[in-house]
Amino acid sequence: MGRVFIVGAGPGDPELITLKGLRLIETADAIVYDRLVPQALLSRARPQALLVYVGKKPGGQGPSQQEINEMLYNLALKYDVVVRLHGGDPLVFGRGFEECEYLASRGIRCEFVPGVTSGLAAPAKHYIPPVARGTASSVALVTGREDPSKGRRQVDFKRLAAAVDTIVIYMGAASAREIAAELMEGGLPPDTPVAVIESAFFEDERFRATTLGGLDAVRNPAVIVVGRTVERGLRLREALCR
Repeated sequence: MGRVFIVGAGPGDPELITLKGLRLIETADAIVYDRLVPQALLSRARPQALLVYVGKKPGGQGPSQQEINEMLYNLALKYDVVVRLHGGDPLVFGRGFEECEYLASRGIRCEFVPGVTSGLAAPAKHYIPPVARGTASSVALVTGREDPSKGRRQVDFKRLAAAVDTIVIYMGAASAREIAAELMEGGLPPDTPVAVIESAFFEDERFRATTLGGLDAVRNPAVIVVGRTVERGLRLREALCR
């Protein structure tokens, strides 16, 4: 019976994976990987390693989570080292914890290998910090898309508007206007700075600076950053990119 390593591949730049994550890719017997895992990382796998794509397209097309769980279990019965490779960090809006729970309940040992999450890495690429002394001392990482089967939305953007200084929104492309409206209803002014980073670290990456009142259509996948740290980051970006 093998072991499953649930590994974060980072935000799309193959150089941002951890050394441990890279070593596991290079030694794995089987790798189960997501849509946003860079091909350059997969090229580091052994020639005889089994590579299984389980990515979901926007809209949910692809293997169900139950199917992925069962696949990992069956692979662990057959191989010594199985790597489940998630984009970003497997525990930040990934299903890594659920996968490990499933495996552990069936006697399979698993281990987490953290990755750089896109909600911090994408803004950092454009000099935007999550917190900055004198400007922001708190940050919330939230999802803009929740599982409808829960029956209720757990993220209350109206309350969040007054609770933290910086809000980093994952998977909010389809509901960006709605989220902006709720944040303004919660007390944030329309001129609150916003940064939108679409397809961070990929060839079609696009960066936009706007405001809550001006936030319009956003292309998936995207990270949306709301708060005054955006303003400070933009000044530093302008100074360094002249």
